[in-house]
Amino acid sequence: MSAAPARPAGDEPVQLLSFGCRLNTYESVAMRELALRAGHSGVILVNTCAVTAEAERQAAKAIRRAAREHPDRRILVTGCAAEIAPARWAALPGVARVIGNGGKLAPATWALEATPGAAAEAPAPRPVTDFAGRARAFVQVQQGCDHRCTFCVIPQGRGASRSVPLGAIVGEVRGLARAGCGEVVLTGVDMASYGSDLPGRPRLGQMVRRLLALVPELPRLRLSSLDPAAIDDDLWRLLADEPRLMPHLHLSLQHGDGLILKRMKRRHTPEQALALAARARALRPGLALGADLIAGFPTETEAQFAASLALVERMGLHFLHVFPYSERPGTPAARMPQLPTALRRERAARLRQAGQAAALRFYQARLGQEETVLMEGPDRGHTEHFAPLRLCGGPAVRHGQLLRLRVTGADAEGLLAAAPAGEG
Repeated sequence: MSAAPARPAGDEPVQLLSFGCRLNTYESVAMRELALRAGHSGVILVNTCAVTAEAERQAAKAIRRAAREHPDRRILVTGCAAEIAPARWAALPGVARVIGNGGKLAPATWALEATPGAAAEAPAPRPVTDFAGRARAFVQVQQGCDHRCTFCVIPQGRGASRSVPLGAIVGEVRGLARAGCGEVVLTGVDMASYGSDLPGRPRLGQMVRRLLALVPELPRLRLSSLDPAAIDDDLWRLLADEPRLMPHLHLSLQHGDGLILKRMKRRHTPEQALALAARARALRPGLALGADLIAGFPTETEAQFAASLALVERMGLHFLHVFPYSERPGTPAARMPQLPTALRRERAARLRQAGQAAALRFYQARLGQEETVLMEGPDRGHTEHFAPLRLCGGPAVRHGQLLRLRVTGADAEGLLAAAPAGEG
């Protein structure tokens, strides 16, 4: 979960405090632009997350702090946590309005005299000009979820799966590419379900193939988290054949034990996850794999937790996003026998240590190799595998450049390379 404000504090008319996933980041920027166009000023916009109790705690803490430090500003609260329990968030100090997820991207919602709307609507990308000129930008292609994992409250906050039509996606990505964006990250709640609600039921792979064909000026495309049970054949072919699709998959695995996966109501087994990793690497040698994993799920034994640790090695995972299990009210898992909170945190820490060791091994294996790096600052960027890279010495480089660099070092924070001569 992201706990940092999306923008620094200051005199900006609309300040963002955005928590949670990449989709929230995208929507926060879109809402800020809608609020600015409507004439809002002196506003703090808080976009909440409901994935864990800690994410909710951090958002509530940020609201209380904002109310103390900026008593003259109106606080507007939205996001999944606010959608699920609006009265709780409306009662916090300084909160002037709670905006439901259903209408938060509708321009009418942000009219100065608007009243909150509650009806869910199909997502429609906004021309998020605030991403223009950035090296990397997020684009929403889907939201909501039709599945009911026993630990997850997000369907309550975002509703059923809704897909963005291809034409709207192409228009937004084309605008970003022409504005100098070097990489677009497609994002959604359950991206692998893309298209099930659209005419002709196009799959994610078909949409991505057509997007790349229609926006040839886009240098790099990356996908956010995917359900391993729903990767379609067209996406597999793209992974093998399309160099602009980055060699990096992030999977919503959640656990390494078969029985726990069943209790989570996930749609894959550990064996299927292993087969997926083998297929991905056969199609795209050198591919980087990341995964979401939950530690301390109800009933999890030490042996079952060890299966998650082992899966990191067996799949050759490189980047982990680890959550200690958090009870979410109204979910089936919240009614299961719970593990002590301290044990959940201890297991999450062990899993993170395994992830840090795996990432370091991946970084060290890149020593001496050339990498294409998208520069996101004067001295840092990310490789095609999404490995962070820092420049050592030399002049600053231009934001948004794609540079071919030789890796000269590696540490726990990523890769190191010398700045190219003559850049500035």
